[in-house]
Amino acid sequence: MKTRLGVNIDHIATLRQARGESYPSVVDAATTVLREGADQITIHLREDRRHIQDTDVEAVYLVTKKFGKPLNFEMGCSDEIIEIAIATGPDWVCLVPEKREEQTTEGGLDLIDSKNFEKVKTTCDYLKSKVEGLKISLFLEANPEVLEKASQLNIDAVEIHTGDYAKAFVHDEDYSHFLETFSTAKKLLVSKGIGCHAGHGLTQSSLMPLIENNLFEEYNIGHWIICQAVFDGLGNVVNKMASSMEKFPYTK
Repeated sequence: MKTRLGVNIDHIATLRQARGESYPSVVDAATTVLREGADQITIHLREDRRHIQDTDVEAVYLVTKKFGKPLNFEMGCSDEIIEIAIATGPDWVCLVPEKREEQTTEGGLDLIDSKNFEKVKTTCDYLKSKVEGLKISLFLEANPEVLEKASQLNIDAVEIHTGDYAKAFVHDEDYSHFLETFSTAKKLLVSKGIGCHAGHGLTQSSLMPLIENNLFEEYNIGHWIICQAVFDGLGNVVNKMASSMEKFPYTK
């Protein structure tokens, strides 16, 4: 099975919003990314609209349809964003925690708290009832207790938060325990028939141990790709990463 690369283009919009210009174009970014080998586009429409805007959602969706590739729509469990997701009809929705004061998503959803669990459950059930064929993933920590709770929900995949692993890698710390934790998470999810995805903080270098150890079937990567594109060009960065994944097919 091909290991899939989802490219998050939120930070193309971050650059645009910094000056309030019409450039750089998220449509051009999505087109370049898919042309150079990415398997899907990921965008996060936040409640505070700090990067992706409402008009971007439909525009990017149309690009993914042109290429016959999925749109992965990241979102919080907000009534307003839920209705936008339903109106758009993306292929995937990834539910993530969201706080206005955070710089970026800081960790996985809290499913241990009963109130949060019920909110996520209600959101999943409602989205599935409104969007035919919709697949849902949850952004979670690789915690067995949390993953067991996730398996009780109407979901198709879990995206494991790799942020702490990525920091350990960058700081040249021992990251072997993360690989063991991810392996345990994969076994649990596969046993439940749930897809095993990953994302947050990954670079070309920190990606390699994960694909070499056959840990995840899909990776959603954004910030580093957009940053490295300043030096190497967006198409070149995506092409190199996609080519790396082709060398390491995913097996359950």
